[in-house]
Amino acid sequence: MQRLSTNDVPPRDRLAYLHDFVARHVAGLRFRPADADSFDFDLSAYFLDHETTVGTACYSAVLGERPRDLMADGRQDYLMTIHTTDYEVAIAGKAPLSIRAGDITLVNEATAMAFALPNTLLKVVSLNEARLAAIAPRVRMQPFHHIPAQAVGASLLTGYADLLRAAAPDGEAGRTLAGNHLYDLAALVVQGATNAAAEPVRASLGAARLELVKAEVLRHMTDPELTVTAIARRQGVTPRYVQRLFEQDGSTFSEFLRDARLDLAVRSLDKGGAATISAIAFDAGFGDLSYFNRVFRQRFGTTPKEIKAAALRRRQ
Repeated sequence: MQRLSTNDVPPRDRLAYLHDFVARHVAGLRFRPADADSFDFDLSAYFLDHETTVGTACYSAVLGERPRDLMADGRQDYLMTIHTTDYEVAIAGKAPLSIRAGDITLVNEATAMAFALPNTLLKVVSLNEARLAAIAPRVRMQPFHHIPAQAVGASLLTGYADLLRAAAPDGEAGRTLAGNHLYDLAALVVQGATNAAAEPVRASLGAARLELVKAEVLRHMTDPELTVTAIARRQGVTPRYVQRLFEQDGSTFSEFLRDARLDLAVRSLDKGGAATISAIAFDAGFGDLSYFNRVFRQRFGTTPKEIKAAALRRRQ
């Protein structure tokens, strides 16, 4: 992960560092702050593979452009962006277009563009043009694609990209697999989420959805009333579909939830704090103490009492 913020460089050098960081990691762009004296930015970039970058950028109000003189760098990949606020972008000298917060834009770097950003958080993915076009030929029909946030497949694409930013996969194999999923999801929204478009990328759709489901479970696992129905509702899918995703992964929804709660409980026990075992179990989402003790021993080969006692001995 590479990162740069205004706190890292002297005020007189900020624009130079900003231009260099963006050019090296994402795209050749030129920026002009709305207020140079109060201009702030915070950028991060993670290289999923040698063709793909995922990152975020937080800017105070700024004007940006990719003018024709910068195109000598020969870039022609696609920039996929999602903003948290409405903004305007002009492509190839045409009249500015209004883009709503949450919409996806995909623009080819071989195209001149200019944009006006208010104070915003921007999510960006740099996608290799040839790799994307191989599975989404429609992308070459125009240099700019505007995909509304409500489009079928859009939330899955942005959600999966968010997961990659928050928890980058380990190892080359994991990064390659995640990259393939990301390109497949991008292809789906570019081609239009028809049955014909979805069929070649069905495995990636399922894998991405399962990761989002797991993240949703982890966010709410301490709720003792959490059910597969509640998770499915939040994801906009059916409970049976969620169960099928886990089955294809060699598990079940109940097993994943149980193990996540056990992992949380064992971490709490291992801290050796003053909380009782029953309080730790209930805080982790277990509603039945006898069930908690039984599955804990099955999972870890020891009892919660023994884990807590060992932790207390270490602290003495």
